Amino acid sequence: MNTTSTDTQFHMTSDTDTHVSGNETHSVRGEAQELTPDRPPQPVDETEPKAKRPRGFAAMDRKQVSEIARKGGKAAHSAGTAHEFTSEEARVAGRKGGRATHAKRRKVSEDTTEKARAEESGGSVE
Repeated sequence: MNTTSTDTQFHMTSDTDTHVSGNETHSVRGEAQELTPDRPPQPVDETEPKAKRPRGFAAMDRKQVSEIARKGGKAAHSAGTAHEFTSEEARVAGRKGGRATHAKRRKVSEDTTEKARAEESGGSVE
């Protein structure tokens, strides 16, 4: 007996003429045959995770990546879309970065100085 499976329907073929309906197969001769269910799926062994292979630039040789970056820089300059920082722009950008990274520390120190001023004047700040 040959059993073939497509999507969710089961088709059984045999030497005798059969009709398939639901979970039962009715033979033309009047014999009823039960279909056996598929075996349950086997658990996946997750003890050894599949090693991830690097993709994109991470998979390339460092010299090749550098060459691609160099070509991109040259193309940007020739197209006029490249940006070169002046010393003043670089100074402003560095100042912004320093303020952003130390903002929490600066806020704590400002809060303590406000409380100290309030205590000196006799009031409280909430």
